[in-house]
Amino acid sequence: MRLAFWRAGKDQAVVARAVSKPKADTAPKVERKVETRVEAEVEVKPAAVLTKQPQIESGDIDLHALGAALARRRGWIIVPTVLALVASLAVVNLVTPRYKSESRILIDGRENVFLRPSSDRTEERQALDAEAVTSQVQLVLSRDLAREIIRKNKLAERPEFDPVLQGISPLKSLAAMIGIGRDPFSMTPEERVLDSYYERLQAYAVDKSRVIVIEFQSADPELAARVANSIADGYLVLQQGVRQEQAKNASQWLAGEIENLRKKVSDAEAKVEDFRSKSSLFIGTNNTTLSNQQMGEVNTQLNNARSMKADAESKARLIKEMLQSGKPIEASEVVNSELMRRLSEQRVTLRAQLAEQSSTLLGNHPRIKELKAQLGDLDNQIRDEAAKISRSLESDARIASGRVDGLTVSLEQLKKQAASTNGQDVQLRALEREAKAQRDLLETYLAKYREANTRETIDTAPTDGRIISRAIVSNTPAYPKKLPIVLIATIATLLLSSGVVVTGELLRQTAPRAVAAVRPAQAPARRDVQVQPAVAPVIDPGIDPALAEPAPLQPEMTSDGDVTEFTEIERLADGLRAAGSAAKKVTVLGTASGEAITLSTLTLARHLAREARVVVVDLAASSPTIAAVSVDASACGLAELMQGEASFAQVITRDKLSRLHLVMAGRPGFDRSLLQSPRVTLAIDALLRAYDHVLIDAGSASDLPAELLTAHARAVVVPDASMAPDARTLMCEQLRAVGFSEVTMLSKPVQASNSTDAPRVVAA
Repeated sequence: MRLAFWRAGKDQAVVARAVSKPKADTAPKVERKVETRVEAEVEVKPAAVLTKQPQIESGDIDLHALGAALARRRGWIIVPTVLALVASLAVVNLVTPRYKSESRILIDGRENVFLRPSSDRTEERQALDAEAVTSQVQLVLSRDLAREIIRKNKLAERPEFDPVLQGISPLKSLAAMIGIGRDPFSMTPEERVLDSYYERLQAYAVDKSRVIVIEFQSADPELAARVANSIADGYLVLQQGVRQEQAKNASQWLAGEIENLRKKVSDAEAKVEDFRSKSSLFIGTNNTTLSNQQMGEVNTQLNNARSMKADAESKARLIKEMLQSGKPIEASEVVNSELMRRLSEQRVTLRAQLAEQSSTLLGNHPRIKELKAQLGDLDNQIRDEAAKISRSLESDARIASGRVDGLTVSLEQLKKQAASTNGQDVQLRALEREAKAQRDLLETYLAKYREANTRETIDTAPTDGRIISRAIVSNTPAYPKKLPIVLIATIATLLLSSGVVVTGELLRQTAPRAVAAVRPAQAPARRDVQVQPAVAPVIDPGIDPALAEPAPLQPEMTSDGDVTEFTEIERLADGLRAAGSAAKKVTVLGTASGEAITLSTLTLARHLAREARVVVVDLAASSPTIAAVSVDASACGLAELMQGEASFAQVITRDKLSRLHLVMAGRPGFDRSLLQSPRVTLAIDALLRAYDHVLIDAGSASDLPAELLTAHARAVVVPDASMAPDARTLMCEQLRAVGFSEVTMLSKPVQASNSTDAPRVVAA
């Protein structure tokens, strides 16, 4: 549907009749109606006629309004903040201060190397892990240690730790009766002191270390330091006591086990000896039985006899072979014989004499023959002696053979005897192993018993920790922290009171409320002056507002009867400003020329821009006025934005004469079909989120979508000067029918000043 229904369409005949001269019977009625209304307004002089209209909510937050609300209600912020400051100062000065002292313990798992077991002295001790250090913290917080510290420092006698001694305040009694707190009288004295003790004690492990910090608070600084040191000393004493108790329990258990093991060892050794005597498995040298030892000795002798036999037989055979072959006898047994040595010496002497005589005598000489005869006799004696030696060796071989046979028989007998005792030997070794195991266990228990007994009697048993920092008396209170408490209370009250004011302002901005359509008070007019009716007529309470005539927005008259057009625009701007978010979107259109509609839009927007963020969107592009008043006449417009050639920051420009922002339709020669794109609606919605008022210069609205102009919008109609009153009324009704929430018709368009140049616009 197009909005140019006063020019074309199925209602063209109706519009033509409305624009033409009215009938005789209707015009007087309208004139009389207007005159009567003016007279009534002159007599009653009402300030304004209010018409309730539901407000369109907006999701934007007005930061300027929030700042103004904070400044306006600064008393609601400053007074509670000052009261909180004074109250916190009084409270921190009335509270009894507490002093804190701390001592530090290093958990290093140290142990005296001389008190370790002999087998563990060369081993490296493992470092304690984080879980072990945390366990030691729980030992510091144990109730057994707490009872000892309370008894040692007599904390139960101090009113600070036992509230019953100083009396119970009525407030605490009332709180205990209603179940908020515990009744001290229903608790035992030990429970009361323990609660106070743990309330003032804090023990924790330092991150990435094996150091335990013990902190204790008290109203007495000396008591705080003394208790902190007592806790550290008590922790070490408790560890020593635990270790001594462990050593004592171990020694008692070992003593009983040692007595049992001694009896078991005696019985096992007695069984071994009894079985050995019954089985004749006596032990010889080298921890072997006698049978095995004898068998070894016989085996050794047998081997020696066999070697002697073989040696003698080989030597005798060698000598025989030498004698049979006639070779010189060079065996060691022959050569080493005393007789053979003498015979050899004589033979050497004879051969020397024979050689000497042969040099002077011939071979047949008696002397030579005698010497040769003697030499042959010596050779025979040598061979006879060698034969004797060979025969003696053969005799030795036969003797050795007989010995071998005897030893072999003895060895076989010993083997049979050893085979019969193997089963008994196995039983004996089993008994010996059992006796040895019992004996080794007894010796181990005896060594551990001596070590445990030694640790039990030593007064300085090693502990897992040592004190590296003892607590000292502090002169600075740890509680309450006056400056942080005062600052926190003051700042919290300031933020809370400011939040309450801001929340109320936000609720006021976003809450649905009725908006008044203001009809400004009429200036005194003469009874004989007939005024053209404006859009919003006075609505009778008995008439439906949707069917009523538009209320006239009457211009102010000068002394000579002329209408002041800028006074009419100012009053319209005040009405739109008072409507708030209900007048966020305003569409300016009409039957006047495009230049007149643009001048009216700019004038109205400049009035609104004095106190709000306003932007004018030019959708008509029928007048060069927008480009003339813009700081950038060649800026891009909606057409370039739709084509993706420009961004929002590039299409928004400023007015030269005011704070007004401008968005042009596009550069000269653009395609107007781009303004019918659905993305134009999205662009208008984006502007509605960023600005307080968006004024759309729609011109005659001949080719623009109805939804783009009418959705959540008010209409301001700029009529032609010659338009009849009934035609104006009909146009207002038709504009409401197409979707405008409210329609306001100006009495006449804004006129431009005379100039031969570009049209000038009066600055608001």
